[in-house]
Amino acid sequence: MTSAAVEAVRVHKNFGPLQVLRGVDLRVEPGEVCCIIGPSGSGKSTFLRCINHLERIDAGRLYVDGQPVGYAERGGRLYELTERKVARQRRQVGMVFQRFNLFGHLTALENVMEAPIQVDRKSKETARREACALLEQVGLTNRQNAYPTQLSGGQQQRVAIARALAMQPKLMLFDEPTSALDPELVGEVLDVMRQLARDGMTMVVVTHEMGFAREIADNLVFMDGGAVVESGLPTALLTNPTHPRTQDFLAKVL
Repeated sequence: MTSAAVEAVRVHKNFGPLQVLRGVDLRVEPGEVCCIIGPSGSGKSTFLRCINHLERIDAGRLYVDGQPVGYAERGGRLYELTERKVARQRRQVGMVFQRFNLFGHLTALENVMEAPIQVDRKSKETARREACALLEQVGLTNRQNAYPTQLSGGQQQRVAIARALAMQPKLMLFDEPTSALDPELVGEVLDVMRQLARDGMTMVVVTHEMGFAREIADNLVFMDGGAVVESGLPTALLTNPTHPRTQDFLAKVL
């Protein structure tokens, strides 16, 4: 077993004949912020979805908090968990997608309350109190009764973050959370993520925001072709990459 928040060991994922992940090795310590960068199609988002078992890996090992993701390990062999047990694992991992995926018929407050009531069986009073605190945390106290169509993209994404936090996860996954936003709305979402990092939340972030990655990442990972090409401290990797592929990528985006 491992004490890492996330540990990937030679993780492979195929979609039919297409090899999307080709032996990913990655370790994220508790309280660490790991940012993953790379070109489109490099496997970043697929890897993130594997951490939450939204995609099943085809080979290798993937652990969250020392437990195999989606499987039980006995005698060196993996046995797939039931959907109920997988759902229980997922409660420890919050995920924020590119698109906000809010329930359109529910207010911001109701969106944040939904999972604690339906999954954790909390009382409405408790769920409401905790949801109000989370919306305050993401700066949306005055918008808690607004519906998604009444919110800007940045506000919707902040509600999505609050909704993920409502399950009190040990780990937060962010899949390019600002890519669908207008440029002027990006900062308000990144500010919430900065505060989560300062509060010690373990985070794995797929991002194109290089300045943000430089600022908050403890470890910066460059992926290409379904594998980790290079990783290290963000300042070192962004200013002095050693691998030619990393050098080529950064020359185009910085």
